[in-house]
Amino acid sequence: MSIFERLNRLFPVWAILFAILAAWQPGWFTSLAGQIKLLLAIIMFAMGLTLSRHDFLGVLRAPLPVAVGVVLQFTVMPVAALAVSWALGLDAALTTGMVLVGATAGGTASNVMTWLAGGHVALSVSMTLVSTLISVVATPLLTWLLVGQSVEVPVAGMFMSIAQLVIAPIALGVVVHHFLGQQIRRVEPLLATVAMAAIVLIIAIVVGLNAGRLATLGPLVAVAVILHNAIGLAGGYGVGRLLGFDQRVARTIAIEVGMQNSGLAVALANQFFSASAALPGALFSVWHNVSGSLLAGYWKRRPVTDAEGGARPIAD
Repeated sequence: MSIFERLNRLFPVWAILFAILAAWQPGWFTSLAGQIKLLLAIIMFAMGLTLSRHDFLGVLRAPLPVAVGVVLQFTVMPVAALAVSWALGLDAALTTGMVLVGATAGGTASNVMTWLAGGHVALSVSMTLVSTLISVVATPLLTWLLVGQSVEVPVAGMFMSIAQLVIAPIALGVVVHHFLGQQIRRVEPLLATVAMAAIVLIIAIVVGLNAGRLATLGPLVAVAVILHNAIGLAGGYGVGRLLGFDQRVARTIAIEVGMQNSGLAVALANQFFSASAALPGALFSVWHNVSGSLLAGYWKRRPVTDAEGGARPIAD
């Protein structure tokens, strides 16, 4: 195992350490607030570099589980975000931040967690890819539908921003992969480390921007984030099993639905709303990597075969 792979496996540890560091010394990170969009573009470009035409063909090989995962992504998660926010009495800014997290696509870390959990990696990549493309339209519209009565949602601006921050970097990465695929495969662990470092830095910046309010808001938002993530994980797995998918596919759907592109939620909140609205995304970035790692470790110790417990296994 390379040094980069070892670093990548400690992703949750780095996220927690830098969040604590930013809460202690916010001034070290707040000056970088203007770089959040650039950092997110770097993450998306790194993701694009690892994608090939075979990943796009994966959607055609398994359309039903991909469709189920994407539908759950843009129904269960945004509605659960709003319900949890109402139940805990979060203010308008934090509710907007929660809904932004729920309305974004699956997170890139979900592919790693799926691999660690013994899930269906090709399916996970396909779901992330499709939900990311759909998010250009879905994220602004869902945010407007769910919180548009409480806050002004700049739908057109969000369309353009997501296209610039997500689609353009991924498309550029895919083009580069087409010409330099062999060389890129040799440095994929390094690319993952770069993406991880960018996510950790985004978390630190947002925690630093909210350092003064963490004592009062932090615990409540943490509870909201934990509940939201748990609903996504449980809902994804439960619906997958109810629809007859085998455990391996159901685990993949669970991780994909429960883990969000919270970095995008942070960037959008910081650009269009407020630092407070970015706090749920920052805490979600920390927590979903912790919960994803714990769940992946548990499932890795309980391996299943494709034919076990389900009528709809799919091939890699």
